[in-house]
Amino acid sequence: MNFREEAEKYEQWIIEQRRFFHQCPELSQEEFNTTKEIGKRLEEMGLEPHYYEGYPGLTADIKGGKAGAGTKTVALRADIDALPVEEHTGLEFCSRNNGVMHACGHDCHISMLLGGVKMLLDHRDELKGSVRILFQPAEEVAMGAKYMIQHGALDGVDAVYGAHIWGGFEAPYLNFETGPRMASCDKFTVEIEGLSAHGSAPHAGVDALTTAMHIVSEAQEIVSRYNDPLNPLVVTFGTINGGQRWNIIPNRVVMEGTVRTLSAEMRKRAEELLRSIVEHVTAIHGAKGTVTVEYLTSPVINNHEDLNKIAENAAVKMYGEGCLKHLDSMMGSEDFAFFMDEVPGIYGFLGSYDPKLGYTASNHNDCYTVDESLLKRGAAMYAQFAADYLEAKAE
Repeated sequence: MNFREEAEKYEQWIIEQRRFFHQCPELSQEEFNTTKEIGKRLEEMGLEPHYYEGYPGLTADIKGGKAGAGTKTVALRADIDALPVEEHTGLEFCSRNNGVMHACGHDCHISMLLGGVKMLLDHRDELKGSVRILFQPAEEVAMGAKYMIQHGALDGVDAVYGAHIWGGFEAPYLNFETGPRMASCDKFTVEIEGLSAHGSAPHAGVDALTTAMHIVSEAQEIVSRYNDPLNPLVVTFGTINGGQRWNIIPNRVVMEGTVRTLSAEMRKRAEELLRSIVEHVTAIHGAKGTVTVEYLTSPVINNHEDLNKIAENAAVKMYGEGCLKHLDSMMGSEDFAFFMDEVPGIYGFLGSYDPKLGYTASNHNDCYTVDESLLKRGAAMYAQFAADYLEAKAE
């Protein structure tokens, strides 16, 4: 099976889907209408969607004509949530929901997977196993994948495929490299308790704000002095809130930030160092400090050579040797990692950066959009990977 020509046949339909979903974006954990509309299309194709009570997102199964005892099930995932961004693309089909936009390309993911499903159903009788379709909510808040897993979305699944359309990667290239692809994402909160005093008498109080500034400064040494410079690591303080009035010594400060790394070992080490810094700096200043860390997502790592080969071979089969291109690992994160923690997975990228055509905005930008001729390529990859995986793993 080669899905390149079939993807071209369905190209206009795939583009229509992208434009529909682009116009009606919904925020994470609010994607109920998006879920309903996706479900409608799956039902029109003859599938029976499985919904969650009180939570968006859905799954559906395609049982291949050659599925049986010993055959495998492969999952295909697309995320469906949008961002709290006011759109400024100028598109005729721009968002109708004020302050909400598909600025990360999830509208493209929805349409590409729907196209992939259409093509797989055309060849259902030839499939040597089953395909689980995952339309996942709440990727942007790293909660949707976890919810779906807890509610059985991966039950019986042997492998999972996911991909992202990417504004920082040249169109129309594909990438399925081995090794770390995206970083872990952890959120930390630092709370500092001091003692209020009049601004004219700082010696009578304990300045929580000054203490906080020392913590921010010292924390930079986690990256510059405790981490191997060849190991990517980011420690970022994103918010700082405290104080009561311009002439009062602040008695409380709360700071929030994130740690990103490709190393599981450094992930734990960074937390240990941050806790140590807060403990010692607050002690020196006579304050009290607490640190809370939320481990949000693991790194996305392509560490299953067989899946990488299947994906790369699928791409080359359809688009030739030159369709693959190197893409550096990045410090952004993806909750697809939760799926990969449970079953073998492969995560790829489809480039959308094309300055000749004017597509230069990055994901999460209020002007992010794509050349829609790329969508058929992403749809074909969904279908080709699934079919080739089932063929390769058939007993």
